[in-house]
Amino acid sequence: MANVTKNIGLSLGADLCWPACYEEIVKRLDLNIPYGEDAIKFHVERVSVEPFNLRQPCRYDVVLDRLTHWFHTSREWIKKAVVMDGLYVLNNPWSLQSMEKHTTYSAMMALGMPIPDTWMVPPRELSPDNPDIYPTLERYGRKFELAEIGEKLGYPLFMKPYDGGAWVGVTKINNTQQLLKAYEQSGRRVMHLQRAVDPFDLFVRAIGIGPQVHIVRYDPDAPLHDRYKVDFFFVDGDEWSVLQDTCMTINAFFGWEFNSCESLRKDGVFHPIDFANACPDFQVTSLHFHFPELVKNMVRWSLFCAATGRKKALNLDWAPFFEIAKKDLPYRERLAGYAKIARERMEHDRFQEFVAKHLSHLDEVTWDFFGTDLAKSFVRAKVAALFPAHEVNAFTDHFFGLIQFWRKCEADRMNTVKEQAAAAAAPAEVVTASPVEEVAAPAEEVAAPVEPTPAAEAVPAIEAAQPVRAHEPPAAEPAAPVKAPSTPPKGGKGKKVKN
Repeated sequence: MANVTKNIGLSLGADLCWPACYEEIVKRLDLNIPYGEDAIKFHVERVSVEPFNLRQPCRYDVVLDRLTHWFHTSREWIKKAVVMDGLYVLNNPWSLQSMEKHTTYSAMMALGMPIPDTWMVPPRELSPDNPDIYPTLERYGRKFELAEIGEKLGYPLFMKPYDGGAWVGVTKINNTQQLLKAYEQSGRRVMHLQRAVDPFDLFVRAIGIGPQVHIVRYDPDAPLHDRYKVDFFFVDGDEWSVLQDTCMTINAFFGWEFNSCESLRKDGVFHPIDFANACPDFQVTSLHFHFPELVKNMVRWSLFCAATGRKKALNLDWAPFFEIAKKDLPYRERLAGYAKIARERMEHDRFQEFVAKHLSHLDEVTWDFFGTDLAKSFVRAKVAALFPAHEVNAFTDHFFGLIQFWRKCEADRMNTVKEQAAAAAAPAEVVTASPVEEVAAPAEEVAAPVEPTPAAEAVPAIEAAQPVRAHEPPAAEPAAPVKAPSTPPKGGKGKKVKN
């Protein structure tokens, strides 16, 4: 049996907390996996940015990429490594580069998803960089009345960049006057006008990492550190399945394995509104309670891809999806068909077998790690990068307190799983599994967040995203929501801060 080391590279920007936690958890797993004829270990390192020879071999088997969406040097290195060296990367760099919101809307409309009506309008201002723009528009440009488009769509509507992210340039518009003013201020951006899903009674974000989907109730009007809500049983089993299948379909269609999908529920129907977010938020200062689950999901999927030598699909094959779209089927049946393709492409069953066989101790390793002083120091480092000095202690305790609340919930879940397994193994006996240590989260630490004051040199925002849990869907009869206490932690109150 040969000893093989799989190298995992972390291509990072302003990320501090998740890579440190990821590295430590992989280290604590202490893996030596028998796979085929090899014994596989894993080495994790951070990818540097430097000049590179296009013929220089890539030493990584898998790269977790956080830069392709905006940093060209790293993106081109990754594209070269995929083509020449067989690198496996999360996500597909060509798809991420070219599939802006406009394409994703069009494609999912073609699959029959209930995307709100959307128009594209030419930019208000012309770019002087291309002299051909003027004769082109003189010959072929058609005058249009923006107010008429607004009336056709109906109010309220949203104006937003066709390729934007992180809520930049997004405006809610309630009447013709607001529409004309927003368009005048839009400059050279190419904009969408999209009918609002109004009124809606639930906003969710689903984050997919490989075949794992974690669903979170989301409040876009809250400060970024409080948008991902600590809430449970806000959807029933059927709704959970729809959201999971939607996220899986979108990700498999575009070759994305780490992406967040936003949906609004109106009259019992979930309308996907924003799902080209293939560099989701992965920071403890916004994900807090949900952060450990997302880190754990990334560990599972990346180790699976590295160990099994998963191959990168260099081209996008949309034909199977469109074949299902042509069939005269109820939408839910079509969506299930799309999701079946997605699960096959993401090797859902093989992945589950791998996790059960080789990563069965991941839950307890992760649970134990997030109770350590080292984990708290990683939280503090991220808080210190974003918050003013006088609020660092309060918000470190706040976010770490929410993680301890997660540990309490996770201990309950793991104990239940052990008890069920013991009962199944010995149904005639009364068996009590040895419990995981209970974790009491202090009320002050689990509190609803205060509004922080942005640090003088805040890290630039990366598009916000929501965590998605890989647990089984809730029962069809949901329980009442469970929320964190409302008492805020001690500390100052300031402005919203972006992560």
